[in-house]
Amino acid sequence: MKKYFILLLIPLCVFWSCKKTSPAEDLSHDHSDLQHQLEDTTVVQEPGEQTHDTETHSHGEEELHLSPAIQKEWGIELGTVKIENLSSQISLPGIIALNKNRTAHISSFVSGQISSLFVDLGKKVRSGQKLMVIHSPDFGQTKADFLEAWAKLNLSRQEYDRAKHLFEEKAIEEKEYLRRKTEYEKDSTTYGALGSKLHSYGITHEEIDALIEKCIMMEDKKFKCEIAEPYLSLLSPMAGTVIFRDAILGDHVGPDKTLLTLSDLGTLWAELDAYEKDIPFLSEESQVVIQSSLYPEKNFPGKITYIHDVIDKNLRTVKVRVEVENTENLLKPNMFIQGLIENKESKRILLSVPEDVIQTLNGKKVVFVIEEEDIFIARQVELGRQIGNRRIITRGLIIGDIVVTKGAFSLKSELTKETFGHSHVH
Repeated sequence: MKKYFILLLIPLCVFWSCKKTSPAEDLSHDHSDLQHQLEDTTVVQEPGEQTHDTETHSHGEEELHLSPAIQKEWGIELGTVKIENLSSQISLPGIIALNKNRTAHISSFVSGQISSLFVDLGKKVRSGQKLMVIHSPDFGQTKADFLEAWAKLNLSRQEYDRAKHLFEEKAIEEKEYLRRKTEYEKDSTTYGALGSKLHSYGITHEEIDALIEKCIMMEDKKFKCEIAEPYLSLLSPMAGTVIFRDAILGDHVGPDKTLLTLSDLGTLWAELDAYEKDIPFLSEESQVVIQSSLYPEKNFPGKITYIHDVIDKNLRTVKVRVEVENTENLLKPNMFIQGLIENKESKRILLSVPEDVIQTLNGKKVVFVIEEEDIFIARQVELGRQIGNRRIITRGLIIGDIVVTKGAFSLKSELTKETFGHSHVH
């Protein structure tokens, strides 16, 4: 004998979608021969078929009678069972790494001593920001040599221009003209080489122009401009965070020592390991989600940027690089993660429901189905694999069944109460 709980209030019904799917829907898209196809064998029952489940619900399954008002109060929402295109996911282990395209190692261009230091670990810097100053006699000497070459070039240019004019007037011999031309070209080459050397130290054209202007001002004040300051400023080549520091005031440094490492942590790499059998189902167009056990409820969308061309001969795996946004700074380099990659080749048409539709009642998995108007039945179901936030149903439901999609826990709680006969909720 069925138990009846009658809850009477004002009529209302909230439907997600109550239009039944046509029994003639095409089920022909099953790619059963693919290596990564879903292993669940879905029994898709047409409306009206007699099954063990439909007979069971007419022989003792517990029912709830809910008025539309109570359905609204409990937040009950309904949806129609239908078949959908679902694809499996390939789960790959991996590790978070720095984005090497957005990482920079900072070292001194010249030998010298750290005289000033402006950053520390964890500090965010902007592009062009001064990081430290190196006191370098070698740098000072290069600047002095450049200024001397600049002065000699000005003088030889004047002499060459004068010789050219005199040669055209046949006032000097060709030999003298060629000597002055050769001297000018030599000084020009020396000046260019020393300018390039300054550029290799990170000095810009604007800074070189400023150096020359300063030299001119010193000459106007009867000072020798060849006396140059030996201080080299190291500037940040990019915006990022200081993640490594091996620099202390007074340290003697050279070009072979890494002093700082900067990296933009807003975008990281997830380096995943894919087995050989997974390779045919991977492409740079595949959708990827990165997950961490530290944040079980959070997904980090990513994009495959590179699938390595060489398989590891020992592990028999291939590296898959995924670029993942890290705007909240939750992911950290060297963190273990899982990558879920959509296997588009394994799409199948399957009967499924959202995961939170399924409840456990008396040790059995059930879904609440509306049998008649305002009458809800806890129908036992058999489950297949979970894909994303949906669960495949292999037995217990048919196309067109109207199920509770929200508020099922309230129905379960009401059924678990030790109440018999009729019950009225006021």
